[in-house]
Amino acid sequence: MIAFTAHGGPAKGTIEIHQVHPALRLDDASLRRLVRCVLEGEGRRVHVLNIILTDHASVRGLHGRWLGVDESTDVISFSLGDGEDIDGEIYVDLDTAMERHTHFFSTFEDETRRYIVHGLLHLIGYDDDDPQRREAMRRKEDYYLTTWKSGAVA
Repeated sequence: MIAFTAHGGPAKGTIEIHQVHPALRLDDASLRRLVRCVLEGEGRRVHVLNIILTDHASVRGLHGRWLGVDESTDVISFSLGDGEDIDGEIYVDLDTAMERHTHFFSTFEDETRRYIVHGLLHLIGYDDDDPQRREAMRRKEDYYLTTWKSGAVA
């Protein structure tokens, strides 16, 4: 469990990272910095955020059950609250990140981080349901990944 408090910036509440994939793992400390980067950049706080790093079957099952789409997807987010603070879950398909990262000239870790940022942006209120919104989200993802890599956020 990763908890940020008021003295750690705007991220306030509980952020839990669940590494449930049977074989693939990411560094919790780097994910902690990434989430903080996005939250600080967007001026948002967290009530409870669960990030679940899992596999094809789990994410596809959720996609079908809750969104009625029987297809694989890279990331899926669920908002669990209606307040100003983020209350939600982000399910990340690590198998998809492993399969697709070379297609985007990226690493497995960077592709996974992009999925996490994408899911978090959805919980914040961004959408990608048309080409302009999709491009705006992509620019935000790029911005936060670049900012995070620069070390601008501790």
